[in-house]
Amino acid sequence: MRSIELVFDSLTDSLVRDDWARLEAAGLPSLAAHTSPSNAPHVTLAAGPELQVGGDGPWHRLPMDIALSGAVVFPAGTGRYVLARAVLLAAPLLDLHRDLHGALSGALPMTAPGAWTPHVTISRRIRGDQLGAAMDLLNLRLDGRCTAARLWDGSTKTLTPLGRPA
Repeated sequence: MRSIELVFDSLTDSLVRDDWARLEAAGLPSLAAHTSPSNAPHVTLAAGPELQVGGDGPWHRLPMDIALSGAVVFPAGTGRYVLARAVLLAAPLLDLHRDLHGALSGALPMTAPGAWTPHVTISRRIRGDQLGAAMDLLNLRLDGRCTAARLWDGSTKTLTPLGRPA
């Protein structure tokens, strides 16, 4: 799988990692346990096994302020979920997302404009009975800043900065 991701400035990154750490300290599943150097808080703009980026991309729109508010839960198998911080839809983010999708191919339909749910993942494979405790530990309102974009290639486990250093 390949994905194009927005990454944050150091303050926003640190605040999201604080959420990860609070869950881990409480014994709950958290991305804090994923210690790969490539693991960083991010917003996925597009994903797909055959994802190809053409042109220069809309990276001239960065840096960009974003707001995280509330939580979103996605199914991740029987009795398991992904817990994420919701990213508020704002015109600059939607414009960047639309422009990016105009310059790429192979994106999964669920990441396309009109179907995309922007979010920052906090926990994967969390059980349903753990969601309430996890939500109580999150700082659900956060204003942040996206400063760069990167391409993650899961088959080679490599990151490639896009437009600006990630």
